[in-house]
Amino acid sequence: MKFIDECTLSVHAGTGGNGCAAFRREKFVPFGGPAGGDGGRGGDVVLVADTGVNTLYELTHLTTVRAAHGGPGQGKDCYGRGGVDSELKVPVGTVVYDAETREKLCEFLRPNERFVVAVGGKGGRGNKHFATPTDRAPRKYERGEPGQVRELRLELRVMADVGLLGFPNVGKSTLISAVSRARPKVADYPFTTLVPHLGVVTIGDSRAGLGRSFVIADIPGLIPGASEGAGLGIRFLRHLERTRVLLHLITLAEEPGRNPVDDYHVIRRELLTFNPDLAGRPEVVALTKADLPDTVEAYPELVEEFKKLGVELRLVSAATHQGLNELMQELSEKLFI
Repeated sequence: MKFIDECTLSVHAGTGGNGCAAFRREKFVPFGGPAGGDGGRGGDVVLVADTGVNTLYELTHLTTVRAAHGGPGQGKDCYGRGGVDSELKVPVGTVVYDAETREKLCEFLRPNERFVVAVGGKGGRGNKHFATPTDRAPRKYERGEPGQVRELRLELRVMADVGLLGFPNVGKSTLISAVSRARPKVADYPFTTLVPHLGVVTIGDSRAGLGRSFVIADIPGLIPGASEGAGLGIRFLRHLERTRVLLHLITLAEEPGRNPVDDYHVIRRELLTFNPDLAGRPEVVALTKADLPDTVEAYPELVEEFKKLGVELRLVSAATHQGLNELMQELSEKLFI
């Protein structure tokens, strides 16, 4: 199934049923009075957070969602049937906006949360509600109210504790594969990862109840201008907004004119431009590919350069697992302090 993290949807709640104008017709009761029932209420359109859904892919096939209309009232004081609600399952982490006003309507942070995005119309009243001392046989009744109609925009932001970020091809996918059971596509070219991947990292013995677990998200690589949409950067950056700690990976790039310190500054500027709060979250910076001689040789000098920035630089290798246990332990401590 494709990973889709954004879609639009038109929702139409059900219209309320019309009230009824009717009169009692019984033997030996010639003037039985009004007995028209009320119309049923229109159905709502409801979104429900479901842990079994992890993408908005299914909703992209639905251009319009309609709830059932309420049934009309009937004679003998019979009320109309209420319209059936239309329920849609969305992933945990979905944010819903009104596409016309851009108002944020709801945000699903826990499983089984529900939110009514379009309210069904009220049913009309039957003629029995309009009887007065001077008009004991009213023929007046109400029509049902129309249901609410809305254009929605849905965004999915992954739920993770730690967000992996950095330039393309710095080793994010390889690292998450090494520390969890997540298996993103790994290859030696930029933009291998086009969608976020989640992995669960366990520290200690979880079976004995002594371990800690946290979720780490592999975010597609960022490039200069990401905060303005370059390389789908805005769509990628928003997946970091729910994370509590950032793991920033850097590496020795083969491209001329690039160096790890400049790469670090570029990504930091993109974070600050996109969301200053995101840029202020706890961060761990690590130099990857420690299994390569050039990386080991450059590490001492890079440590000193990052010290000037107030950043402690780690050295890790996903291929040989060098430094990974210590790195995951540090992330765990930042999360659970």
